[in-house]
Amino acid sequence: MNTEPVLDFRSTNALWASVLVETLVRRGVRRAVVSPGSRSTPLTIALARHPAMRAVPVLDERSAAFFALGLAKADLRPVVLVCTSGTAAANYFPAVIEAFESAVPLIVFTADRPPEMRACASGQTIDQQKLYGGYVGFYHELAVPELDLGQLRYLRQTVAHAAERTLQPQAGPVHLNVPFRDPLPPLPDGGRAATFAATVNWPDFFAQVTVGMRVEPEAELPELKVGGRGMIVVGPNQPREAETFTHAVMELARRLGWPVLADGLSPIRSTAEGEIVTTYDTILRSTAMAEQLAPEQVLAIGGWPTSKVLRTWLQSRDVPTWLLTTRWDNRDALHGRTRLLPTTPATLAAALPARPDAQPGEYEVQWHWAEGQVRRQLDQSLAQTTELLEPKAAWLLAQHLPEETPVFISNSMPIRDVEYVWLATRRKLRPLCNRGANGIDGTLSTALGVAEGAGRPTVLLTGDLALLHDTNGFLLRPQFRGSLTVVVINNNGGGIFEHLPVAQFDPPFEPFFATPQEADLGRLCAVYNVPHEEVRDWDHFVSLIQTLPARGLRVLELRTDRKRDAAWRKSRFAELAATLG
Repeated sequence: MNTEPVLDFRSTNALWASVLVETLVRRGVRRAVVSPGSRSTPLTIALARHPAMRAVPVLDERSAAFFALGLAKADLRPVVLVCTSGTAAANYFPAVIEAFESAVPLIVFTADRPPEMRACASGQTIDQQKLYGGYVGFYHELAVPELDLGQLRYLRQTVAHAAERTLQPQAGPVHLNVPFRDPLPPLPDGGRAATFAATVNWPDFFAQVTVGMRVEPEAELPELKVGGRGMIVVGPNQPREAETFTHAVMELARRLGWPVLADGLSPIRSTAEGEIVTTYDTILRSTAMAEQLAPEQVLAIGGWPTSKVLRTWLQSRDVPTWLLTTRWDNRDALHGRTRLLPTTPATLAAALPARPDAQPGEYEVQWHWAEGQVRRQLDQSLAQTTELLEPKAAWLLAQHLPEETPVFISNSMPIRDVEYVWLATRRKLRPLCNRGANGIDGTLSTALGVAEGAGRPTVLLTGDLALLHDTNGFLLRPQFRGSLTVVVINNNGGGIFEHLPVAQFDPPFEPFFATPQEADLGRLCAVYNVPHEEVRDWDHFVSLIQTLPARGLRVLELRTDRKRDAAWRKSRFAELAATLG
């Protein structure tokens, strides 16, 4: 980057903050989300005035943090998050946790008062040291700004390092606490900053700050038994290139001769039609099939799927397992005979010899036979259903959304319906979810960030409680540059709890677990000037999702019956499993 640096010489704080932002820009960072406040004034002004930085002001800190998370999820490039001192930073914590657990790069700057103003009842001051604990990959408190070339070099190197740490050794959030002394705005300082700045060769100062390159880790190849009773389980993942990832996984499957079971959050579901197993949750509800399909080896890619049925089955088998991931922390929640394989599907596939006979083996044929049986009956059942049944919304989205549409899926019941019924197609849809910590907080705000970051019309599939939990996300509408269609399943409560044993205990089930709300979603949308439309029937729904608006935010509401839909899932999946004998 040989362009002239964009610096502000009006004051010490202004110069310090502009050096910080210029360093970020030269590290490839282009987006920032800013929560309003006073102590962060130098950073806010520096971000707002840099022409290469897209800075978005967001009123509510929790919503701001999840919006930044969504922006970073869209392309896995770091996004800056800035707030003032005090409890503002605490409101970022849920999104920081999610970023850590789902390996999303965020650079969190929390402005602070200088050391002499702490621990003395100074207003809007809390202990911000290591506020996010172990949920960041790097923490540092910057020095208080001063006009000193050595200190500015320290600032440059520290910020450049922090940006790099968002991507390696594994992606995730970093935290820099940033103290500022008054005056915070760039008030005239008698020319002191400008005089100092004239002594520095700024192009040379920034010459070595460039975008870093990630290094793929090397790994010893495992002793994988080609053919036989091995299986590839692909969990939630978001590769930069979905088609390249899918090709690598399927080539790996061909060389090993193993079936591929793909989670609903894997892009493979939308790029590998006819080659993968999608209905494993239902298949494994059959005791006979669960025994007949027992594996001898498992290769897991991208973590474990959402399906509790699958995870419980694998845990009970306890066979040799390799977890293929570029993360270095423990990602094996099953605590099995698991070994870490820190590489990529493409690297592993290239290292395996091609099979002279690429015909599927008996074990793979068994899986595909079961998949064909269940998929055909499940699709037929959903096609014939005229009632507004919750799983059918996910089933239709998979078939009728425009190709390459990003689909953000809320936790709780929507993600499970995607797991259960989402078809394998070649529509190249991009599934995303806050699956790191599995919470419903920040759902709308994250989806808005994904939509803006992706730069193409996006869909959010959510339940009513997840949407209501983040209604401050609607405040983003005036600043939102993107297109988001919100498909909200309004079943008047938490549908997932209908599938848990606690549902048998009413009271207190309804008020304390299902927690039905009385909010009128149409009126709620009107408050924020967001278009709202209630879905009349499935033909109406398909017409609304086949073509997505180029810009703006809209809400499509499907009113469903929570208890009826829970009963349908339980009975239908049991019936389908029973047909496998």
